[in-house]
Amino acid sequence: MTVENVIELLELRMKRVISFLPRKRRPYFEELKRHFTSRGILLAGPRGSGKTTFLLSIAEEKNIFYISADDPIIYTTPFQDLAQYILIHYDGLIIDEVHYLKEWSLHIKSLYDSFPNKAIWLSDSSSIILRKGIADLSRRFVVHNLPLMSLREYIYFETGKELPKITDPFDKTSLQIVPEILREIDILKYFKAYKENGTRPFYQEGNFAERVKNVLEKSIYVDIPYFVGQLTENHFGVMKAIVSHLAFSKVPTINIEAICRDWAISKQKLYQLLQAMKEIRLITIVQKSPIEKPYSKGSKIFFADPVIYNVLEAETGTFREAFVVFSLKNKGTLLAEKDKTKCDLIFNGMRLEIGGANKKPKQADFVIRDDIDLSVRNVIPMWVLGMGW
Repeated sequence: MTVENVIELLELRMKRVISFLPRKRRPYFEELKRHFTSRGILLAGPRGSGKTTFLLSIAEEKNIFYISADDPIIYTTPFQDLAQYILIHYDGLIIDEVHYLKEWSLHIKSLYDSFPNKAIWLSDSSSIILRKGIADLSRRFVVHNLPLMSLREYIYFETGKELPKITDPFDKTSLQIVPEILREIDILKYFKAYKENGTRPFYQEGNFAERVKNVLEKSIYVDIPYFVGQLTENHFGVMKAIVSHLAFSKVPTINIEAICRDWAISKQKLYQLLQAMKEIRLITIVQKSPIEKPYSKGSKIFFADPVIYNVLEAETGTFREAFVVFSLKNKGTLLAEKDKTKCDLIFNGMRLEIGGANKKPKQADFVIRDDIDLSVRNVIPMWVLGMGW
């Protein structure tokens, strides 16, 4: 098959997929598009967050060719020949799920230098994979992240209403728009639905729980091996045991010594697996100290996607804390409190206690509760944190 034949088939596929893109798309896309101006861009984001839809929408608007690195047709001809043909005839090249392309970093470096007036945009589930792959070009490539869907975006999909953002849930001025939002919608109704299926746009297609479980399986069996290297069935068993423990334990920590003993695995390998699970955005590790440590002993560990707790019919209380971590982790310094009698988390120096109707404030500056719709004194409705993007 000639390069021209492959290009024709790929172009037909691209146009066909674009024609079936959903008309209603994540509001975050508009914000992200404003940043897509650099010649070299790395887009990272969890599986199912909408990276492919976003990149295809960009390809639709611009004269940029889209390919997915897991499409077997691109391997019917030498990739350098294929990519060079594309960059000669188009303004740029988008490669989705780039880690599937063998020796992709070498290809990208060569193409980037050979076509100084063309855009090369890459995507993958881990920004670390992207950064490591093109270390020599890291200063020229800009990294952007596509987070999972916020409550605000979920409400947009359900109602068509684009509600105002609440950028700082601890600021009284920012909270002044809360009554305005409550006049627009029944916020607790939508928050309840969001907690069950709202973080990934594919919820609209049905079978949400099964799809998320498939994401979990792919993350463990496909993404982790690329990140860590060769793994045994025992290693996969360890990761599945960690997932099960996080889902059903009331305390969001793991016993390092017990797992190593029960699974006959070294601490070094266990920490390597935990780090990989973090880098592909399967889990979030909240340390007790702002100083980054290579080991996570004593740190709190949550699913990066809080909806997973409901998908696995797991601990409600852990979901609450995981949702707060999900909402705040990229907005400031988030730490686990060493003394549980004081509070649950520390955010930018503020002590946060998290829970339901019976939650006591302890020594917290703010209490975050999921059963109220309005702020009262230092008690903040949990849904407010879901309006940040």
